[in-house]
Amino acid sequence: MDEKGGRLTRDGIRIHEIAEFEGMRVAGKLAAEILDACIPLVKPGATTGEIDAEIERMVNDAGAKSATIGYKGYKHASCISVNHVVCHGIPGGKKLKDGDILNIDVTVIVDGWFGDSSRMYVAGKLARRSERLIEVTHEALMRGIAAVKPGNTFGDIGHAIQSFVESHRMSVVRDFCGHGLGRVFHAPPNVLHYGRPGTGPTLEQGMIFTIEPMVNLGRAETKVLADDWTAVTRDKSLSAQYEHSVGVTADGVEIFTLSPAGRFHPTYEV
Repeated sequence: MDEKGGRLTRDGIRIHEIAEFEGMRVAGKLAAEILDACIPLVKPGATTGEIDAEIERMVNDAGAKSATIGYKGYKHASCISVNHVVCHGIPGGKKLKDGDILNIDVTVIVDGWFGDSSRMYVAGKLARRSERLIEVTHEALMRGIAAVKPGNTFGDIGHAIQSFVESHRMSVVRDFCGHGLGRVFHAPPNVLHYGRPGTGPTLEQGMIFTIEPMVNLGRAETKVLADDWTAVTRDKSLSAQYEHSVGVTADGVEIFTLSPAGRFHPTYEV
């Protein structure tokens, strides 16, 4: 036991009571609803700053808080990463062009619980190679989630993602990872999106964390720009990311950030 209640494993991973999952359901649903509402905002000519302003308004209108505003000095309610930006793209005045792909990442706080999710969008017409990258990334996330159940390991999750991505001759980013979640934004464990089966901490009922693979069309290497936030592919190849917040149940996994409109996947009908 510790001051927050609950039990920590020897790896420092918090074990939550299943009754506490309800807080994650509420926070996760709001994050997903906001991402659903972003769909009509993403279009050629729109700026990422305009999209972020709408996200901030939606968070405030819901009576929630943005986890990112003020986090280590960050000033925005979302990260919006366009084309070769891997993650942590800062919203601004640059206009989206036809065919741009982008990841929008939102984390909200509702009654102390953190709902964290991201998904891919396209401005205008989706090019075939972009579509293929997005589809592989989405499927990699879902294969990682399918590996979540008590008795499996975090290495099983990473292996499921890595083996699928590399079978399509794409690369998994290794410089960033998923993380523990709950009543804190970031906590143990680090959820790697690559690995070997049977390695790493063992999954237990009550664990809550994100799985958020970043996949590049080119090489895996990244670099962080001078703003100390924006991560880009070193070879300037396209990158995509999907993220869900999940909890380990008695016999599998619960996804807290499912799209209420069923529009998490990139090929939804507009």
